[in-house]
Amino acid sequence: MEHFVGLDVSLESTSVCIVNCRGDIVREAKVASEPEVISAGLRSFNPTTTQVGLEAGPLSQWLYAGLARAGFQVVLLETRHVKAAVCAMAVKTDRRDAQGIAQLMRMGWYRPVHAKSLGAQEIRAALVARKQLLNRMMDLERSMRGILRGFGLRVGQVTRRSFEGRIRELIEGHSMLQTVMAAMLTARAALKLEVEKLHRAILNIVREDGICRRLMTVPGVGALTSITFKSAVDDPSRIARSRGIGPLFGLTPRKYQSGETDRTGAITRSGDAMVRTALYEAANSILCRGTRFSALKRWALGVAVRRGAKKAKVALARKIGVILHRMWVDGTSFRWTREMPLPSAA
Repeated sequence: MEHFVGLDVSLESTSVCIVNCRGDIVREAKVASEPEVISAGLRSFNPTTTQVGLEAGPLSQWLYAGLARAGFQVVLLETRHVKAAVCAMAVKTDRRDAQGIAQLMRMGWYRPVHAKSLGAQEIRAALVARKQLLNRMMDLERSMRGILRGFGLRVGQVTRRSFEGRIRELIEGHSMLQTVMAAMLTARAALKLEVEKLHRAILNIVREDGICRRLMTVPGVGALTSITFKSAVDDPSRIARSRGIGPLFGLTPRKYQSGETDRTGAITRSGDAMVRTALYEAANSILCRGTRFSALKRWALGVAVRRGAKKAKVALARKIGVILHRMWVDGTSFRWTREMPLPSAA
């Protein structure tokens, strides 16, 4: 008889629930959140066929890899689907959540999440670390501006390179402000140095990656956008059609239809926010900066005239994602103009 396993994972322990094909609970346990321990517990039960499901989360990629190496058929479940299933329970516990995940596996009412390769996870870690350090540096800059504003000192518009010089110029002659700003500028300089190190490491990866260099032939797509897109998609064959990029990264409109009610809302914003931001920035670069004209930009300008600039940027971001995926699959470079058919012979 086929059995289905639901795992509710927390940092220290994991609740395990095993159900049969009729939905009857045949075993429950609570074990340490280690792939070897979970594998040993499942082997001790020794069902004929076992499908293991766990919710996508911080530990899911690691546990997925360990259980897959142990020979189990593992599926990562989308968080929204799991939440919708377990929220109907009046009592929420880890044990109940594991039961809900096991029942989801049995009924097949879930959408599997792609488990990224180790290389994609490493690149993703570098991108996230760079973004976090950059955000902390910008927080420091905003804090310094706010402190100085209280003394009537305005930093104004400066570049990242001239920011420190402008701060030192403003605090000249203020002993306490010099002490305070010196500490904050030292912290900012350390963050800036580490951001630059990570940025160079990412650029080195892009320089050696032929796929990223090909994706960069698309206008508005730079090194960060290409490596962010590549690490998020990881395996282009998992997306059957290129138009699926829009829904995958939350760039398609919400839809609510019931009876006579039919509403189309803003974009869903589901999926990887980092990819969605990178594609939107690429679209903004095409529409708002002086770049070489292309059929893609002509199309986006037409949308802007009909629907407005904001919707045009979202539509263009979605189209850029579709183009990047198709280029990756076909192994082609970006075509700046549409190919016209050859004239027929008279």
